[in-house]
Amino acid sequence: MIWWRHDLAALFRLYPTAVQEVQMAQIAGACRFVYNLALEQRRDWWRSYKASTGSNISFASQSRELTELRHELGWLKAAPVHALQQALRDLDRAYQNFFAGRADYPTTRKRGLNDSFRFPDPVSLKLERTGQSCGRIKLPKLGWVSLRGWYPLPGDICTITVSRRVGHWFAAVQCAREIAEPIRSILPPVGIDMGVAIFAALSDGTSVAPANLGKKALGALAKAQRALARKKRGSANRLKAIGRVAKIQQRVVNARKDFLHKHSTIIAKNHGLVVVEALKVRNMSASAKGTIEAPGRKVRQKAGLNRAILDQGWGMFRSMLAYKLADRGGTLVEVSAVYTSQTCACCGHVDPANRQNQAAFVCVHCGHTANADTNAAINILRRTDTALKPVEGHRTKRPDEAGTILRAA
Repeated sequence: MIWWRHDLAALFRLYPTAVQEVQMAQIAGACRFVYNLALEQRRDWWRSYKASTGSNISFASQSRELTELRHELGWLKAAPVHALQQALRDLDRAYQNFFAGRADYPTTRKRGLNDSFRFPDPVSLKLERTGQSCGRIKLPKLGWVSLRGWYPLPGDICTITVSRRVGHWFAAVQCAREIAEPIRSILPPVGIDMGVAIFAALSDGTSVAPANLGKKALGALAKAQRALARKKRGSANRLKAIGRVAKIQQRVVNARKDFLHKHSTIIAKNHGLVVVEALKVRNMSASAKGTIEAPGRKVRQKAGLNRAILDQGWGMFRSMLAYKLADRGGTLVEVSAVYTSQTCACCGHVDPANRQNQAAFVCVHCGHTANADTNAAINILRRTDTALKPVEGHRTKRPDEAGTILRAA
C-alpha cells in the first residue's frame, strides 16, 4: 500500500481580549517592519553590503542581523522571534519566485493589507475544545486565545498563521497526516466548458448558471468608493470608509468561494475524470486601452468583459476540482481550448459559422444542432488524450479557505 502526505488547512475566527488584540497588532507590525527593512536592504544596499562583507545577502545572514537588531530595538523583543524569522523567510521565497519568473518583484507590506504573522513551531502550539462550538488556541507571547466554530483538526499541527481581515482576526491551522493513496475512481468522465453567460456547461447536458457576485455588489461598492474618495486623508472618517469598502469586497469573496466549493464538490463526487480548458485568464482579461500612439478599440466594453471574467473565479474552481478529485481517486486534466466552440461534436467539421450566437450551434456541414456550450464541452472531453496538465501537480496545492473546512470538501 502506498502512503503519501496529505496537507490540510482549517480556518478559525479568533476572539481575543482587548490586550491580546493590541499585542497581535504589534506583532503584525513588527513582522511587517522586519520584512520591509530586509527588502530595503536587499534592494538599496545590495552593492555596498556585498562590497563591505564580500558575501551575498541571504535568509541566514539577515536572520543573524535580526538577532542584533532585537538587542538594539527593545520593542522588537515583544514579538516572537520565530514569527519575525518567518517574515524574512517569506521575503526570501518572494525573491526566489521573482528570479524563477513565477512572480513580480517583491513590494513593501502595508498596514491594513498585510497584517499577519506565522508560528512555525508545532511544539509551542496547542488547540483544544472548551464548549460545544467553541475552543481556544495557545500561541507564543499571546497565551490562550478564544475561538468559535470548533471542529476537530484533520491532522497534526504544522504551522499557524494569524491574520486580520476587515477588522477580524483569523487563525489558519496547517495540518498534515499520512493516508493511503485513494483507489482510482470508476465514476463516469465529464468535460466542462467554462464561460461567462453560463459558468460551467457539462458534456452530459447539465449546466451551472453564473453567480455574478461581483456584478451584484457593484452598485454598493461604487457608492462606498465614492464616499471614500470624499474623505480627507488621515482622518478617522476615512478609516471608517475604508472599512466599509473592505467589508463589501470581503463579502463578495466569501460568497464566491462558497459558490465554487458547492459546485466543485458536486462534480468531484459524481465524476472520476474531469476535463477542463487550459484558459489563460491573465491574457483573456488584459486591458484593451493600448498606448497613446496606438489606442485600443472598444475599451469600455472590454473592461466590462474583463470584470465579468474575473468575477467567475475559474482558476480557483480548477484548483478546488483538482484536490477534491485527488482525494477521491479522480483525475483532472487540462486540454487546449482552440476551436472547441467551432467544432461540430457530431461530424468534426470546424467552421466559425457553426456557432450562430451565444447559445445555438448549427453545423453548416451536417446540420447537427445543439447547445453551443454543451457541444464545446463534448469536444473538450474528447481531447483527453492530448492533456496538458494532470491533477498530480495540484495534489497538495489548496486555495485559501474562507471559513470552510476541507474535510467537508
